[in-house]
Amino acid sequence: MALFALSDTHLSLGGDKPMDIFGERWTNHTERIEYFWKKTVTDGDTVVIPGDISWGMSLEDALPDLRFLDVLPGKKILGKGNHDFWWSTLTKMNALLEKEKLQSISFLFNNAYAVEGAAVCGTRGWFFEGADMPGVDREKVIAREVGRLRRSLECGRALGGEPLVFMHFPPVFGDFICEELLSVLLEFGVKKCFYGHIHGPYSLPRVFTYKGVDFAIVSADHLQFMPLCVL
Repeated sequence: MALFALSDTHLSLGGDKPMDIFGERWTNHTERIEYFWKKTVTDGDTVVIPGDISWGMSLEDALPDLRFLDVLPGKKILGKGNHDFWWSTLTKMNALLEKEKLQSISFLFNNAYAVEGAAVCGTRGWFFEGADMPGVDREKVIAREVGRLRRSLECGRALGGEPLVFMHFPPVFGDFICEELLSVLLEFGVKKCFYGHIHGPYSLPRVFTYKGVDFAIVSADHLQFMPLCVL
């Protein structure tokens, strides 16, 4: 059994959102995800998808995409991204899973999961792109994300095992450092953090180390749509 990661699937089976408008690298990306997933992941494995899962605007809109993921091999742990407008309360999302009998999906939201002797933790995070968004209180958003990351890591500590953090936004990227989120990672002794969100030309190495934490990008297009084995 193994633990994989694949962020930014950007599925739109319930709508019409072609991803190839963002470049040839996205051509037939849903079919490629399905092909490489089935080639790589087995029923005993777990795949973390840290955000930008579906273009759906509501839970009902996202349901075809959740069904698509559910029938793929392995367990799936889903985190929230900045485009996951369908994301709701944990109670409502779990109720949908139960109603639709989507038994292989769980949500990473103020909690943690024990997988292969490790603790899967994480939150969405925040990125410098949103620093000057009109009507957005950056300090309030970051404080909320810091609280969610802390709660997740506390849950992970209770489970035992190495804490592996999965975030949508990278807390460290080039010259940008979100000190508030990074300090939580350091406080809990996190050594590995996986992130998505970044697409297109990418000048940094796929894996880099900052203050003893290894950061690795798992955005689907950067992985050629093949889930990355992280454990």
